[in-house]
Amino acid sequence: MASSSSSGLTFKLHPLVIVNISDHYTRVKSQAQPPHGSSNGGSSPPPQPPRVFGCVIGIQRGRTVEIFNSFELLYDPSTESLDRSFLEKKQELYKKVFPNFYILGWYSTGSDVQESDMHIHKALMDINESPVYVILNPAINHSQKDLPVTIYESELHVIDGIPQLIFVRSSYTIETVEAERISVDHVAHLKPSDGGSAATQLAAHLTGIHSAIKMLNSRIRVLHNYLLSMQRGDIPMEDSLLRQVSSLLRRLPAIESGKFQDDFQMEYNDTLLITYLAMLTNCSSTMNELVDKFNTAYDRHSRRGGRTAFI
Repeated sequence: MASSSSSGLTFKLHPLVIVNISDHYTRVKSQAQPPHGSSNGGSSPPPQPPRVFGCVIGIQRGRTVEIFNSFELLYDPSTESLDRSFLEKKQELYKKVFPNFYILGWYSTGSDVQESDMHIHKALMDINESPVYVILNPAINHSQKDLPVTIYESELHVIDGIPQLIFVRSSYTIETVEAERISVDHVAHLKPSDGGSAATQLAAHLTGIHSAIKMLNSRIRVLHNYLLSMQRGDIPMEDSLLRQVSSLLRRLPAIESGKFQDDFQMEYNDTLLITYLAMLTNCSSTMNELVDKFNTAYDRHSRRGGRTAFI
């Protein structure tokens, strides 16, 4: 397996794909685990984690490959192949819902590429002549900062005078849309299954915000020091980088424009108006309940004394 790809493709991976693969693996693993208390004396070794398989779908625009979604596939371990009829059926169903999406490759779980993976990869080449292989490592590594997701391409290399198809690693970036950002934020704020308190969740949330701000600050410092070194002449000038920095800086004054202030004040006033209306509605409802109770009590008293109701 080569170290890096030379195809020049740019891969964009959406969080939905990672969530789908993780959910697929979690469900299969929970179903494969024996019930508690069924182990024979505790001497048997722990079972190997299962592998799950599926297809990744998305769009390729020129040299940019954007992976939007994925779906599960059935795997036959005896023949080390995928259920082709199931794959074609799922492809037809997804084509009706997402007509612009195409099968870009497949996914699996594990710590590294296995020998049988190339057989599956070659079997999908009649659907996509150059499929991608997304592998997710489900093992927990607290010291790892990057996502446990790796994307591989296949390239034809000559090894010992024999042309062979091998996997090569490709770099990727995370691309999100508004719906995915809301979903990921919702998942991040879910209560932990170990019964953690609200204070624990708040501490974890604030720690994440602190880490993000700290990372942003460190990257700004690196950029600032780099520009200072370029200004002093310690390193050569790079026009492409300066254009990117200039484009980034031109966005900052936009939040101080008159249009932004007008839009912000309008949004702020609308929010206050809705809050005031909600308070008035709540007060009216409380007053209505109080009048009903007063009329009920006064009506009982008037029947005894011959008086009329208050309202």
